[in-house]
Amino acid sequence: MVHQQTIEVHTAGHRDMHDLTDQVSDIVRDSKITTGTVHVFNVGSTAVVGMIEYEPGLVEDLPTMLDRLIPPSREYGHEQAWHDGNGHSYLQATLMGPGITIPVAQGRPALGEWQQIFHLECDVKARTREVVVTVQGE
Repeated sequence: MVHQQTIEVHTAGHRDMHDLTDQVSDIVRDSKITTGTVHVFNVGSTAVVGMIEYEPGLVEDLPTMLDRLIPPSREYGHEQAWHDGNGHSYLQATLMGPGITIPVAQGRPALGEWQQIFHLECDVKARTREVVVTVQGE
């Protein structure tokens, strides 16, 4: 069986992070699938879905680390072509990835106590994002 729903995420722009754990857990519960997988995927090239302990220190640390690794700059090829200020956004999102897959066990995402599902906006402007959640199993 396959069940699919979307989550709409309203972001404030670069570095804005949201905890999606409860929404994804609700979708898994509503799917009635007890054993399988849930895939959580951001539609778009400049945002990320991942897992972290969603606490204030790490919510600050992760975007800070990405800005240190791939800082905003006018030197990127994308900037040279488009001059839109978000060349680093594509690279940060590519490094982190658009989605994750989590096992479903006993009708819930099999997450550890300190694992939460997050969405991180890498683009420079506010966006409304679509996150597709697909639950597969039995």
